[in-house]
Amino acid sequence: MEGGPRSIAGARVIVTGAASGIGRATALLFAQEGAAIAALDLDAAGLRSLAGEAGQILTIQADVSDAASVRDATARAATTLGGIDVLVNNAGISAMIPIDAEDYDAQWDRHVAVLLTAQQRLIRNALPDLRRSEYPRIVNIASTEALGATAGLSAYSAAKAGVVGLTRSLAVELGKEGITVNCICPGPILTGMTAAIPDEQKVAYSARRTALRRYGCPEEIAHMVLSIALPAASFLTGAVIPVDGGLMARNA
Repeated sequence: MEGGPRSIAGARVIVTGAASGIGRATALLFAQEGAAIAALDLDAAGLRSLAGEAGQILTIQADVSDAASVRDATARAATTLGGIDVLVNNAGISAMIPIDAEDYDAQWDRHVAVLLTAQQRLIRNALPDLRRSEYPRIVNIASTEALGATAGLSAYSAAKAGVVGLTRSLAVELGKEGITVNCICPGPILTGMTAAIPDEQKVAYSARRTALRRYGCPEEIAHMVLSIALPAASFLTGAVIPVDGGLMARNA
């Protein structure tokens, strides 16, 4: 199990939330590197667009907040690809929800279901195939909101902090089987979730908060996902990696 090639070619990979943003960039990058991809998302139109861009990608419409949908999608991916070597838990949502909002409980349940519960369900469903893999990798996508905080994002931040805890705990639990479990915490990224933020606010925020003075691109997160999913990344597990342009490093 130790070491391995610096290539993902031939690996069988599930990417959730693959119709847009970080998930889409990740699916495309892995496909370009020769991996076989099962792209999961609820957005049927986005999946059709992805398939049009990279026809070799298997697209599966699935609701990651629904246990049956996760089970069926994972089984279809494993059967079609012939197994699972890498699971990228990326599907996500985000909304500003004041703690005293009337619908806070409903929003809390939705965030936890999509951002946290879905990840453990996907891991549990993929685990039999991961245990048969030569180089099994789990990559969970969290957020720098798990490491810091923004007002109005308590449901999102709590769920993402749960992803960090899930990652570390499963790294310890599954390490004896050679299954690595790592977590990436993206900072400010140009995706659909941030599209509504006015450009001038993005410029001001990134200049004030990040060392690189800019927002990141989905492809920059995808390359980190690829790096820690490589067979060669065999001694990295339980890591929580900010990919944030220096946001967490900067005090002023």
